[in-house]
Amino acid sequence: MEEELTLVGYWSSPFALRARFALNLKGLPYAYVEEVGLFDGKSPLLLASNPVHKRVPVLIHNGKPVPESQLIVQYVDEAFPASSPRLLPPDPHERAVARFWASYVDGELLSAWLPVYGGRTGEERAEAAGRVGAALETLERAFGECSKGKGFFGGDTVGLVDVVLGGFVGWLQTSEAMCGVRLLDAAATPLLAAWAERFRALDGVKEVMPDAQRLLEYNLMRRARLGLPPTSPPPPLQHQ
Repeated sequence: MEEELTLVGYWSSPFALRARFALNLKGLPYAYVEEVGLFDGKSPLLLASNPVHKRVPVLIHNGKPVPESQLIVQYVDEAFPASSPRLLPPDPHERAVARFWASYVDGELLSAWLPVYGGRTGEERAEAAGRVGAALETLERAFGECSKGKGFFGGDTVGLVDVVLGGFVGWLQTSEAMCGVRLLDAAATPLLAAWAERFRALDGVKEVMPDAQRLLEYNLMRRARLGLPPTSPPPPLQHQ
């Protein structure tokens, strides 16, 4: 039976990017549907595929929807075990550790990260940036333990935590120009800073990683749509 995969996503969503990274890295062909109505109403396909949360991403596999980015990444790995790389390790304890740190990204890092981009004042953004920095320092230590001296959280190859954290790389690397605060700092977290460059250079990642200037313009538009004051005008960015 021929497998039919369709992914509903949005170009800037770190969560949709995770799903695209997983599919691309495993070399799985899929149709990509860009959700265009996030501000002006959502598409019938998205609403039918994810009626509970009504958000991207949603993977549709042979007509059956799978919502939520971390579930999609793990589903793809389990549904297509013959496709490399395997994102979840075979050892049960290592698999649990990977899931723990993936959960940490969406718990601690995400909750701190959102006010950096959505904060009304510079003081709010700076306070949130401090919490992001603390979360990244914890992930720096986790990388040292999980990678065992190799290039990725998964060791020699990309794993679950790489894909989950990788969805934020473009946003983290543009934070200084976007919000006036540096989040991914080689002085504070050298292992993570080097990892981010390795990750974004991978085939299957670099093709869909958002352009820094486009992210900057999107965030300015998003703040205006939400009635938030603009941040200080940043200079034009070169793609990192």
